[in-house]
Amino acid sequence: MNEETVQDLPPSAKLVLKVLEYNGGLTQKEIVEKSRLSQRTVRDALERLQESGVVQKDIYIPDARQNLYQLDVETEADADAADEQSAALLD
Repeated sequence: MNEETVQDLPPSAKLVLKVLEYNGGLTQKEIVEKSRLSQRTVRDALERLQESGVVQKDIYIPDARQNLYQLDVETEADADAADEQSAALLD
């Protein structure tokens, strides 16, 4: 995840990102419930996060009418690698 990309996002998108980090993959409805943001705000935040390459959208198997949003797998690996590099530099 590019830190500059995340810094440029509005607070609502950052909150949605944190909700996904803590809870894993969620539907839009679940994100609305957990974040207490409006449906329209969550939808806009998810679009921005997808455009930034931070979040990916998949089919929600239990109900194909909904989508499952989760952090991009490569993004998580990049973040973990960056954390490890930072820790190594501090040692």
